[in-house]
Amino acid sequence: MPIDAKHEELRGLKIDRSARGTGDGEPPAWARRYIVIGIAVVAVLSLSALAYRLLAPSVPEVEVVRAAAESSDVGGTVLSATGYIVAHHTINVNSKVTGRVAWIGVEKGDKVKEGQVLVRLEDEEFRAAYEQAKGALDNAKAYLEELEHGSRPEEIQQAQHNLEEARATLVDDKATLDRTKELFSAGVVSRQLLDDAIAKFDSDQQKVNSLDKAYQLMKIGPRQEEIARARGAVVQAQGQLDYAKSQLDATLIKAPVTGTILDRTAEKGELITAQFASAAAGGPQGSVVSLADLNDIQVELDIAQADFARLGPKQKGIVTTDAYPDRKYNGEIAQISPEANRQKATVQVKVQVLNPDEYLRPEMNATVKFLADEKKSSGTQPTGAFVPSSALKDFSGKKVVFLAFEGRAHMREVHVLSQRSDGFLVDGLVGGESVISNGPQDLKDGERIKIKRQS
Repeated sequence: MPIDAKHEELRGLKIDRSARGTGDGEPPAWARRYIVIGIAVVAVLSLSALAYRLLAPSVPEVEVVRAAAESSDVGGTVLSATGYIVAHHTINVNSKVTGRVAWIGVEKGDKVKEGQVLVRLEDEEFRAAYEQAKGALDNAKAYLEELEHGSRPEEIQQAQHNLEEARATLVDDKATLDRTKELFSAGVVSRQLLDDAIAKFDSDQQKVNSLDKAYQLMKIGPRQEEIARARGAVVQAQGQLDYAKSQLDATLIKAPVTGTILDRTAEKGELITAQFASAAAGGPQGSVVSLADLNDIQVELDIAQADFARLGPKQKGIVTTDAYPDRKYNGEIAQISPEANRQKATVQVKVQVLNPDEYLRPEMNATVKFLADEKKSSGTQPTGAFVPSSALKDFSGKKVVFLAFEGRAHMREVHVLSQRSDGFLVDGLVGGESVISNGPQDLKDGERIKIKRQS
């Protein structure tokens, strides 16, 4: 075959690129149009979603709880309130004297009787002071007895003999003086001998007078003033002995009442003081134990002022505890505080438990359901639903709750039947409603909401 013919055939096998586009490797025009349109649609959708998130109003998240339907199991209940069990009288047993604990014989929870020895302090110095005061009293009594009995006969007789002896000496001195005067007049003796005789006679005369007074006083006995002073000394010594005895007795710390030990605050070897107690470690303690009579216990309640008018003095109630809900106790209002609590807007009420037992303990949670007057009580039982405290709102002077239904918040007016420590029993609900317990403060009726999922 000629070379020119082969060349023509090879040219016929050449690929025509004009149908694919104008440039090497580029897609056709129709494909580029679709790509550009797709990118634009994606950008518009992204911008729209971003604008919606930025400009659309946010939907608040709320927490909901189920309203629990309840009905009173006690007919004629006018109010239900929750508080704490307290001992009517709690006694902190202190020491009257300062001393170190030598022995302590009780533990927390022990039952003790009135007069039982709880703690014994070291008493060596108190016992020594008592013995010293006892000796002083014996001495004062002996001196008073000596004065009251007066002089002994032997003492009176001795005083009489001394007086007679002095008188005999005086008679002899008188005779000597007379002779000396005669001799002096005759010029036999000197003036000095006469003066000596006169002086001796005068001296013996004074001695006779003194012994005569002593003899008379010995017969009369001691003065009444001296006896009275001795009696006063006896009374003073008796008082000092009684004080020392009371100090010694105070080293035995006894139970003032029959009850149960609630706490033990001292240990053997610790210093107990009647004053200047220290909170520092190792410092003197102000008390040794605290106790109470658990047969005399009460329930302490804080009643809202809005509900206070429902109660009256001596009003009856039924007491139950969270620990033993199946056990019921009779109660009666024993004390109403004379003043209200401004911060909490409550009035403190104490309910006496009339039939306590060993199951009741101080600081337990307790619920009291106050009973209406039997004459005013109807046969119906109040029913309602329990909602937490955070769910109840004030709106234009009314009590309301918000219910979550179909993605919106719906306001519902309610009336409080009773208050508890963790919520309220209200009417206006039948139970089972989804009550908003935690949400924004400015939540409105009909506002869209989103329920927060509980973890």
